[in-house]
Amino acid sequence: MAFDTDPASAGALVQAESLGRNYPQRQGLFGTARAMWAVRDVSLNISAGETVGIVGESGCGKSTLGRMMLGLEDPTTGHVRFDGQDIATLQGATRRKLARRMQMVFQDPFGSLDPRRTVGAQIADGLRTHDIVPASEVGAEVTRLIEQVGLPAEAAKRRPHEFSGGQRQRIAVARALATRPDFIVADEPVSALDVSIQAQVVNLLMDLRRDLNLAMLFISHDLHVVRHLCDRIAVMYLGRIVEIGPAEQVFGTPAHPYTRALLAATPSLDPTRTADEDRILPGELPSPSNPPSGCPFRTRCPLAEEACAAEVPPLTPMAPGWRAACIKAGPIRTADTKEPT
Repeated sequence: MAFDTDPASAGALVQAESLGRNYPQRQGLFGTARAMWAVRDVSLNISAGETVGIVGESGCGKSTLGRMMLGLEDPTTGHVRFDGQDIATLQGATRRKLARRMQMVFQDPFGSLDPRRTVGAQIADGLRTHDIVPASEVGAEVTRLIEQVGLPAEAAKRRPHEFSGGQRQRIAVARALATRPDFIVADEPVSALDVSIQAQVVNLLMDLRRDLNLAMLFISHDLHVVRHLCDRIAVMYLGRIVEIGPAEQVFGTPAHPYTRALLAATPSLDPTRTADEDRILPGELPSPSNPPSGCPFRTRCPLAEEACAAEVPPLTPMAPGWRAACIKAGPIRTADTKEPT
């Protein structure tokens, strides 16, 4: 598969081409190893100032894709280019210089912070490692970063256990911003937080994206958060992107049966919606080490037919910048979407 052909992606900051990642798995004590594909043939572009959301069930390959796009994990197949450079070919000082421009915000801020050191010292690490500011200005820059994410300057002197979960996530964001990155991967950054705190962190990310022109890959299983934050949505199933397009189209008129099932299973505040069995996605996610033939979703799809087992459907254009991988793909309005008046 070639690069994303969406005209809007021309000149994208981050370009992933046909990414795949497998992990050898041995069957039995003396069995032969077989490949378990966590990600298969994924192509995705992200432009400066754009936030792309990745959604899907646990185990669909979202986090593995994010790590590959940052160069934290090497792809088995395909390439990632950042600002035109293939990151797999870079070494030494060139790779370190690129790493400064690419940062990650993890799901568990407490686990990603050193409990023995003050948060100010941890934020300062990136400043010193990459010579972001002169040594004499490190303290002032730490204060600026902490205040930028909505915390008081004195927080720099405290240790991670002295903060709430939402505050720790703000500290993790400040640490990621210390190197002045152009691209951030946020891997489930609000899933462990209370709903009220989630909104604060999401609004912070939106403000930072706007103010700093950040490109962002936002990984989440919370469709409400993704819809609020992201410009485009990529829906993953069993390691593949099955639908990708502008958020308003993917959520308003989903083209792929899996996207419709995810949306139908999402709790709604609409009192006219009733719970029924049609909104429950049947069956279990197939094993990545033994996926179904043809369309990966066919074993759970209510529209599946014999032809679905023949081959993996390509991402077919629904509209400019919007594609879905289904032989029956077509926009269907959800129950929450009203017809225009």
